[in-house]
Amino acid sequence: MHKTLVMAGVLALVPMVATADSHDAESDKALMILTSDAVQTQSMAMILGNAMRQQGTDLHILLCDAAGDLAVDGYESEAAVNTPPSNPAGKVKPEGMLKMLMGEGVSVDVCAIYLPNTDYTQEDLLEGVGVAAPGPIAEMMRDPAIPVFSF
Repeated sequence: MHKTLVMAGVLALVPMVATADSHDAESDKALMILTSDAVQTQSMAMILGNAMRQQGTDLHILLCDAAGDLAVDGYESEAAVNTPPSNPAGKVKPEGMLKMLMGEGVSVDVCAIYLPNTDYTQEDLLEGVGVAAPGPIAEMMRDPAIPVFSF
């Protein structure tokens, strides 16, 4: 009887172990959705995204509404943001940080409705910026193993 109970307990844990293993494989991904037109909010999102990337997160950034402008080639924010004293950069602009993140392998898309609602075309976007398809983004948002951060 004791052997049967132990075996039943072990078998009951197998699905949890399989789920935990699967969750760990996905836990290194994150989706950041940025819609704000505020330069400080945009900059802080990029700073946090960079910190996540440095900690091993496979980050995907989705730029919508006014934040989509960051992905337009030649776009410049009106002002730079002062960084904390511990940051040697001194001042940063979110579009500069976005380019740096892309250079480090972060994937970036604009929302599917960004281009049709602006005067821009896909040719106006920075090289490497895509146009998000709703299906794959929805899959990421529904995946409980992929955290979603909105700014």
